[in-house]
Amino acid sequence: MSLPTLFVSHGSPMEALDAGAAGDAWRTLGRALPTPAAIVVVSAHFDTRVPLFGSAARPAIIHDFYGFPEALYRLDYPAPGAPVLAERLAQGLREQGWEAQTGEQGLDHGAWVPLRYLFPDAQIPVIPLSMSAARGPEYHYALGQALAAVLPADTLLIGSGSLTHNLGDFRRGGGASPAYVGDFQQWIQARLRERDVDALLDYRRQAPQARQAHPTDEHLLPLFVALGAADPAGTFSIHHDGIAHRILAMDLYGFSRH
Repeated sequence: MSLPTLFVSHGSPMEALDAGAAGDAWRTLGRALPTPAAIVVVSAHFDTRVPLFGSAARPAIIHDFYGFPEALYRLDYPAPGAPVLAERLAQGLREQGWEAQTGEQGLDHGAWVPLRYLFPDAQIPVIPLSMSAARGPEYHYALGQALAAVLPADTLLIGSGSLTHNLGDFRRGGGASPAYVGDFQQWIQARLRERDVDALLDYRRQAPQARQAHPTDEHLLPLFVALGAADPAGTFSIHHDGIAHRILAMDLYGFSRH
């Protein structure tokens, strides 16, 4: 049986210190999963023109944020890389007509923050894979489909972004969570249960207050990679759907593979 594909809402970098209920869900899922032979992570913070698989033998951790507590900058996630698998996956995409590449790339916080909870021992090889924010949902769904054809059954694919991501609202602060956060969250979950891929790919027109939930696309695009790599007739699981910092829906989803 293949490992599932996952969509992880990675939240603020502060989740690395205390992810609360989301961290509990990450830990629980990590313990429940069979141990992967390798992990491929598509993060909203790794953006290139064409797919690039990180091929470093020991990917460095990237502290890609500013103005946070010093304790965050002391954290590490010393997982090994998987250069041979990275090149094999890139070649598999090239054989399908993709302009895929390999190169040195570390792990940004979209990768290492949830991984510290999912697999805290940092023993499993990790390959970062870039997304392309300018290309939209259809491109990333197709990327997931292409990955499904070449990804080994014992390799875990994680799309790491955020189900809602409005940093303007985040910085403004305030009291209760805005209504659009829950409305958008419920719409996405309903469409995923129905496997209404057409509606999901058109979420910016069809979902309630989509542009408020996502002023820009990039933090939702990893969801489409995970969905594209999943079995279209398979199961969909919600492992967590709490809301953090008022505006970040921290949904954690699993999709079965063939």
